Amino acid sequence: MAGNSQRKGAMRKTGSKKGATAGSGGQRRQGLEPKKPTPKATERDKHPAARRARASAKRSAAGTSRSTTTRAASSRTSRPKKDGYEYVAGRNSVVEALRAHVPAKTLYVQQYVDSDDRVREALTTAAGRGIALIETTKGDIERLTGAIVHQGLALQVPAYEYAEPSDLIAAALDADSGLLVALDGVTDPRNLGAIVRSAAGFGAQGVIVPERRAAGMTASAWKTSAGAAARVPVARATNMTRTLKAAQKAGLAVIGLAADGDVTLSGLDPDLGSAPVVLVIGSEGKGLSRLVSETCDVLVSIPMSADTESLNAGVAAGIALYALAAARA
Repeated sequence: MAGNSQRKGAMRKTGSKKGATAGSGGQRRQGLEPKKPTPKATERDKHPAARRARASAKRSAAGTSRSTTTRAASSRTSRPKKDGYEYVAGRNSVVEALRAHVPAKTLYVQQYVDSDDRVREALTTAAGRGIALIETTKGDIERLTGAIVHQGLALQVPAYEYAEPSDLIAAALDADSGLLVALDGVTDPRNLGAIVRSAAGFGAQGVIVPERRAAGMTASAWKTSAGAAARVPVARATNMTRTLKAAQKAGLAVIGLAADGDVTLSGLDPDLGSAPVVLVIGSEGKGLSRLVSETCDVLVSIPMSADTESLNAGVAAGIALYALAAARA
């Protein structure tokens, strides 16, 4: 009956295995304690989600440190390489470079690229000129061109072979109307290309540029020259002042173009204009440097209205070469 604790079965026999016994260590109590929450997948070192998270963090950190460089590089169409080659990327840029007869070695074409008129023209022109055609993956082209938008085309341009300044000076002395153009710190390759084109148009024997802190004959300069770079040699001078002094010692007159020149182009001395000449063009912003300016035999200026901004180096060179040709006629 109820409450009868002495009835059979109401009391546990000694030695029974049921229930907690002395010396159990409180296992039942530990089992009742709440367990810790399961870690997230990204917090488990060997979980695929954790590996993806670590890789993403590395990419983000690298992208932050290179963000400025990447934005600047993406706006360019060519990229210089340590091996001496330059890669022109993008369909329009590649086609324009091929049209301008930029010396090229290899045209890289992305596999399964969407073909249009520019791609077909690039392939046809490259094949006609004997340029190697290599079909490769998108990843391979991206490794070659870096951050430049390539649109499936990349043109490998070899390093330009510069002439020696002494050879150009000798060529100017041998010519009937010797003419060289020297650039003092022109940094825009498009200006360099335009000046090379003007120099070819007025019969110059060559163009001399500084070795440092100045534009070189990149693919952009080749394009702007419209093929003239294949006819007019370009030399690099280690020291422009010493090169100009060597030209003077050899018998060439050095004429510097400066906004504050002693005379205007229209008042150029005919005797000076008839001698073998080196026409020196200054940089886009600062003009001629002090040492180069002091080395020139005469400084001439382009007459302009007082409220007009100065001309860029390419335009100024074209005007000066025309005026010099008229004075020597």
